[in-house]
Amino acid sequence: MSRPPLARDKVLDAFEAILIGEGERAATMDATARAAGVSKGGLLYHFASKDALELAVVERLHSLVADDVAAMAASPDGPIAYFIRTSVMEDGALDRAILATSRLAQGGNAAARDALRGIREQWADALRDHTKDAAALDLVMLVSDGLYFNNALAGGSIPGPVPSGTDMDALIALVERAAKA
Repeated sequence: MSRPPLARDKVLDAFEAILIGEGERAATMDATARAAGVSKGGLLYHFASKDALELAVVERLHSLVADDVAAMAASPDGPIAYFIRTSVMEDGALDRAILATSRLAQGGNAAARDALRGIREQWADALRDHTKDAAALDLVMLVSDGLYFNNALAGGSIPGPVPSGTDMDALIALVERAAKA
């Protein structure tokens, strides 16, 4: 009898949640099995090692970023507006994958570190033709970084400004005026 594919995702979701909430050291195989509500054997059926779990987190990130880049290209508002607007975390699958991968990178995982650099390049590649030059591309990327960072602060003890509504629209308009060819 084969196991349902949802069980694999449930284990991966649990591992990701532990990484985000408690860090890489706490994300053990035993803790992951407990959090997923599966036996250690059930976990090992899907992931033979912690390295396999870590690789799956990075692979999930790559898949989600590919979807995001496609959505950026298809956005009726344009890639710059899409990218800036989605730089504010909403606790979506992509946000969780970025945070989990960041935790792995902080723990010394080279594949996670390389993945984070690579996704930044994918976003830059998707935006490059919509900006007038390298400095304009840097502007868009750095505004995105600032929004993401300030949003992360807002979730902690240090409040960070995160524009929304008409304030976000005004920020996007300003960035587009400065960045577009």
